[in-house]
Amino acid sequence: MPEPHADNRPLAERIAAEIRKQIMSGDWEPGRRVPKNKDLREQFNTSNVTVQRALQILKDEQFLDGQPGVGVFVRSKPAQTIIPASYMPPSQPGQPYRWLTEAAKREQVGKYRMLEVGEVAPPVEVARALGLPDGGTAMRRYRIGFLDGQPAELVDSYYPMDLAQGTRLADRRLIPGGSPAVLDELGYPTRSQDDAVGTRPATTDEYVHLEVPRDVPVLEIFRIVYSDDQRPIEVSILVKPGHRFKMGYHVDAP
Repeated sequence: MPEPHADNRPLAERIAAEIRKQIMSGDWEPGRRVPKNKDLREQFNTSNVTVQRALQILKDEQFLDGQPGVGVFVRSKPAQTIIPASYMPPSQPGQPYRWLTEAAKREQVGKYRMLEVGEVAPPVEVARALGLPDGGTAMRRYRIGFLDGQPAELVDSYYPMDLAQGTRLADRRLIPGGSPAVLDELGYPTRSQDDAVGTRPATTDEYVHLEVPRDVPVLEIFRIVYSDDQRPIEVSILVKPGHRFKMGYHVDAP
């Protein structure tokens, strides 16, 4: 039999991983004071230097907050669970984009800023998902979202040119009600979506825009939105800081 995969990471990284799991699971609740170094040394059977290294890793990742002269505490806000289904319906006429109204329900202030808008040759996986011919182009809308002033997500959306050209999807500004409202007005209501979710290291652009701590992965959602007759009307690549968000899904039994 093959040898089991060994954990050859430095002990400080392994200790940080155990504490990180406790924080993300809620066993170490927000605002809790971290146990004394003496207790952590005994728990993990290691030195004070190694414990300090582990805690510093978690401070750098923003899981812990060190307050000089007071102590070290678990971050005040737990990882936020995002429910994709809550954003599917288009906003009512005159209402803000649903992502913003859902943030308000959680007593958060949401905001978007456009980064790029224009006709482009999309990535291969996007072109394939939209069913574009070889050399086909799409309308790209690239933006960043903030929650309570902190960068929360990068959204890179693509639309077939026959739908987007000459519409508000081509405007170089934010759309009141968001793209689902525009597509609904054009006769292409959202009927379903497919999400592929994964994690990976951040690119430089993501690292800078999302202010991701070093060595923290990003959460990527590759989303295909369908209208009637399963026509793909939008493909979006959403990227979120991995230490601040979780994805939540509800699936009914068949």
